[in-house]
Amino acid sequence: MTRKEYLRLTALLGLYTAMPRELRAAIPTAAPLRRSDFGPGFVWGTATASYQIEGAWNEDGKGEGIWDHFTHHNRGKIKHHDTGDVADDFYHRYSSDIELMHRMHIPASRFSISWPRVLPDGIGRINEKGLDFYHRVIDKCLEHGVEPWVTCYHWDLPQRLQDKGGWLNRDIIRWFEEYTDLISRRFGDRVKNWMVFNEPLSFTLAGYMAGVHPPGHISFHEFYRSIHHTVLCHGAGGRVLRRNVKDGNIGTTFSCGMVDPRRDTRGDHEAATRLDVIINRLFIEPLLGMGYPVRDLPALRHVMDQMLPGDEVLMPFDFDFTGIQNYTRYVAKYCGLIPVIHALQVPPHQLTSDLTQMGWEVNAEGMYRILKKFGAYPGVRNMIITENGEAVADTVVNGEINDPQRLKYIQDYLHQVLRAKREGLPVNGYFIWSFLDNFEWAYGYEPRLGIVGVDYRTQQRIVKASGKWYSDFLSQK
Repeated sequence: MTRKEYLRLTALLGLYTAMPRELRAAIPTAAPLRRSDFGPGFVWGTATASYQIEGAWNEDGKGEGIWDHFTHHNRGKIKHHDTGDVADDFYHRYSSDIELMHRMHIPASRFSISWPRVLPDGIGRINEKGLDFYHRVIDKCLEHGVEPWVTCYHWDLPQRLQDKGGWLNRDIIRWFEEYTDLISRRFGDRVKNWMVFNEPLSFTLAGYMAGVHPPGHISFHEFYRSIHHTVLCHGAGGRVLRRNVKDGNIGTTFSCGMVDPRRDTRGDHEAATRLDVIINRLFIEPLLGMGYPVRDLPALRHVMDQMLPGDEVLMPFDFDFTGIQNYTRYVAKYCGLIPVIHALQVPPHQLTSDLTQMGWEVNAEGMYRILKKFGAYPGVRNMIITENGEAVADTVVNGEINDPQRLKYIQDYLHQVLRAKREGLPVNGYFIWSFLDNFEWAYGYEPRLGIVGVDYRTQQRIVKASGKWYSDFLSQK
């Protein structure tokens, strides 16, 4: 570097640090991204989920789902008492939304099937009107060159099955096989990309131990029991999809994030190890045939207590791809008062000033590190990032939404994806969460994660600056 270049760089750096954070966020920190950098076979898309966008909660024969029941009867647990009754009204607006995807050059759409919409009682009686809706969605996607990627279960359990015990009832293996068999037989001729579950840790931990998702229970015993039944359903669902979908690309998704110790002490390192078991290893390792990671978290022996003879053969499944859903990282410190894991997550605001609207730490390098971590498993041969995005408190100004913070987040995380890919890690796809602003579970409608904004009063769609960038990026050759 010449002296002139050095002086110019230091002047720019001084200007950069003096800028407000909002303006700094709009300045790229690395070379511009090009679609071609990721290779011709890389899959690009956006992601959504049935309950979060569809609405029409009781129309055309749909049965009650656990989120319908939970939001209607436990309204104090959802911010602003929000429900998904209407959401983005995608049930009625799917055609124009898919046309918008097409205009934005989005090649693939990840969405989920609502179990109670097609099987109102969970098993038995079939709702043909519900199946017809998904036929129309899939046909519309294919008509406009948008490849459908379907998630079988994105937390939309029929309430009738929850009344029978839900994930605590071992019969759920049979129930899930029947449901997966139905949708894969009906849609498998046109849908080739399938995911069994969305984030199994989220609906088991939040539903049966933290109590913030349905059914709202707080029980270590129920959490352990739900873990094992979910693992068994992973394998059962995968085998049904493999049988029914010719040339199918079968995967599943995991919420994951790097876990670091707060300090370089034995206690904090051990706390980080135990938290890592829960967040990252709990489901992937039994599915890979490695069993439950009891050695690093002895409390998982209670999960082992749920096993019946022959379960060790039913637990693994050879998935074609592993869905990585990464938003942030975790920092742990030892806390003897916390049962089971003796670990406390350090509040993100103590670590960084860069937080999302939901209070999550922005840590782009965590994406690279988690891809390295999961890519090190011999059974993980193909990774697709099935969710990544940022919640931002967007505002509409003159009919537009300028979201430089989200745009920078996406670009920074994509740079880390590219870094991993260039090092030879088998990462071959990226889906932004989310296409639309939507119902964000216990957070209600306050967080905005879409690259397309939604006015929930009028259902008007506004493509944000991040969505316009993504569209331009995807239009590149």
